[in-house]
Amino acid sequence: MEAKRDADIDPRPLIGKRVAVIGYGNQGRAQSLNLKDSGVDVVVGLRAGSPSRDRAASDGIPTALMTDAAASADIVMLLAPDEALAAIYREIEPALQSSAALGFSHGLAIRFQFIVPRHDLDVFMVAPKGPGTALRSLYQEGKGMVALYAIAQDASGQAEAIALAYGKAIGSGRAGILPSSFAEECEADLFNEQAVVWGAVPEILIAGFDTLVEAGVSEEVAYMECVGELKLIAELIETRGIAAMREAISNTAELGAVIGGPRIVDQSVRDRMRAILSEVREGRFADLLRDEEASGYPRLRSARQQARQLRVESARRKLLD
Repeated sequence: MEAKRDADIDPRPLIGKRVAVIGYGNQGRAQSLNLKDSGVDVVVGLRAGSPSRDRAASDGIPTALMTDAAASADIVMLLAPDEALAAIYREIEPALQSSAALGFSHGLAIRFQFIVPRHDLDVFMVAPKGPGTALRSLYQEGKGMVALYAIAQDASGQAEAIALAYGKAIGSGRAGILPSSFAEECEADLFNEQAVVWGAVPEILIAGFDTLVEAGVSEEVAYMECVGELKLIAELIETRGIAAMREAISNTAELGAVIGGPRIVDQSVRDRMRAILSEVREGRFADLLRDEEASGYPRLRSARQQARQLRVESARRKLLD
């Protein structure tokens, strides 16, 4: 898999073109600002009365109603939450130019047919592999965030060139833009969110903290041991890789990792990971997401409330005081 970098990418597909970014959240704001700083004509499309309008204005980004923004643009990036994209697309579709390109930063809406785009549209994805705040800060530092790109429809014959030029404009060409597909990006991302970084890792941190506290260790020490060191290992893995990370720590820590790690992540864990991946590919999670949005997010609201009440959060507050 060969990454495309700035020197490989022709910026001309975006020259003289207007990009409408629909949504001004985590990715919408970061990508809009990066586009603006790269000299791209960008407008943010928002619903009437959106609280994001003032923030965009203070950032120097023009705004318009979603339909108006989409009608004025050559490229329309849908960067609102996944579960909201179907309704947004239905609203803006009649306004889209016949020669427009429709862009995404996550494959879910296309992979699971939340949206079935008009056949005359280019449909592409540029998916930075990290949060918008980091995408923006890296850009400001003269660096970039690795991104994946994919093409779902190539009505104009220029969809790939547009996608790569867009990736360059948000700074990802500095780090590398890798070819993928909507399905691959979506399935891998959803799997990671549930089974690895965002799902499993926090649960392991909480379980480790609770185990120490139940055994009489102070909350502050348990927090520093089980949560506070996460940043250190993440930085070591990023700079050195997993193998060299283990060589960089003490013999005591390395031996403990060799003995303890496989006891926690055993075959049963790997089997459950495979089950999660199967559920993702079958569309079961996509169905849950639709249902959660339709019912007003009861599961997410409950989970957020429970998380705020965890003892590990109390320990964090004590250390910050």
